[in-house]
Amino acid sequence: MSVKSCEKLEKSQVALTVEVGAAEFQAAIEKAYQKMRKKINVPGFRPGKAPRKVIEGMYGAEVFFEEAINIAFPDAYEAAVKEQELQVVGYPTVELVGECTKDGFTFKATAPVYPEVTLGQYKELSAPKDEVKVTAADVDERLKELSDRNTRLVSVDREAKEGDTVVIDFEGFLDGKPFDGGKGENHSLELGSHSFVPGFEEQLIGVKAGDEKDLDITFPEDYHADLAGKAVVFKVKVHEVKEKEVPALDDEFAKDVSEFDTLKDLKADLKKKITEERQKAADQAFEDALMEQVAANITADIPDAMVENQAHQFLDNFKMQIAQQGIPYDQYLKMTGMEESKLLADAKEPAERQVRMDLAMAAIIKAENLEATDEEVEAEFKKLAEQYNMELDTVKKYLQPEQIRDQVISRKAVAVVVDSATATKPEKKTAKKTTKKAADAAEEGEEKKPAKKTTKKAVKKEDEEPVESK
Repeated sequence: MSVKSCEKLEKSQVALTVEVGAAEFQAAIEKAYQKMRKKINVPGFRPGKAPRKVIEGMYGAEVFFEEAINIAFPDAYEAAVKEQELQVVGYPTVELVGECTKDGFTFKATAPVYPEVTLGQYKELSAPKDEVKVTAADVDERLKELSDRNTRLVSVDREAKEGDTVVIDFEGFLDGKPFDGGKGENHSLELGSHSFVPGFEEQLIGVKAGDEKDLDITFPEDYHADLAGKAVVFKVKVHEVKEKEVPALDDEFAKDVSEFDTLKDLKADLKKKITEERQKAADQAFEDALMEQVAANITADIPDAMVENQAHQFLDNFKMQIAQQGIPYDQYLKMTGMEESKLLADAKEPAERQVRMDLAMAAIIKAENLEATDEEVEAEFKKLAEQYNMELDTVKKYLQPEQIRDQVISRKAVAVVVDSATATKPEKKTAKKTTKKAADAAEEGEEKKPAKKTTKKAVKKEDEEPVESK
């Protein structure tokens, strides 16, 4: 193999012209013969036993050329890339140059390569940063969340009211006949949750345990096609009415839900945690804003292949996410009417931003000559083990040292940007004055605005609950 030329093209591409010599090509022809001989019929020979020269004599010396080119190309291309010290980031397009003979062939491979990156300003930047404040109302809201999680449902012997949960059997009938997906048994339904078709929950206000009631329901026009706009009857039997038993917010509550003995101490801890959470979010938003500036400031002729590869990576990540939710990817496409090409097209813009961010990060690391010591890598391993409450050896089994090293170095690169930056106060949002004319127009528009449609599923299979709106 010999490289005849290496030409730089636009969009960070190179065109390699490579010659494969006679010795390499003859070796590839022999491999092609060994691979293909069993598929070639030669009179007088059993399959696979005909000598190469006999086959070439019958079908021509070129009979193995195409397969031999396919065999010789990968090694020749890889060797040429290595010789030219190219950092290829995508697959090449290949064409033969001239004719292929027994003495070899020449090919031209055009491939995208890692672009040259020129850093713009990455130090002494500025970005707005929120001031963290935690009010008593914030703490009370977090307390309410704790209270809600510890609220119990207890049976009551009275009429059901909004906010109660009723345990019911139900079956829906259209023109006197049961319809698919309209039946449920021992279903717990919170009245006022709006999880069932409109009108269903409202008609259960006032029922008691043991009651049986027919509910007249007309499905909305935007409902499932089979039931849209149809009038149906649901026969409902009430087994139980339950109300929420909300715990008192006192010292006993604090003992039950935390390691603290008093409500005062619990509130102080909640305030501390909320502050830490908001501070972390503010720091992250500040960091993101700065790094977006750094990425925007670089100069690079980014090859399309890098963006396409990142878009496919985003799509692969999305496939994993929905698979973890138990939704097959093909089923998701059918349910949403989406095509993969549309998903990739939507991913292109964020993919390009991510590529620019990665290029900027790598450029900072190179400019600052950043490295990570073995001690820093080991400390990061220990930190991860503590964070996830795992044995150190277990963490090391799943994560390679180079992965951790890259993380440490990347954090150092971000620190270079953040430590030299200035935090500014966010601009205050001021409400615009509304003129009477604008107010009238807005009111008129509100009147003409159609009711917001909600996606509802009237029929569900197997264990899914019917007539629920999502």
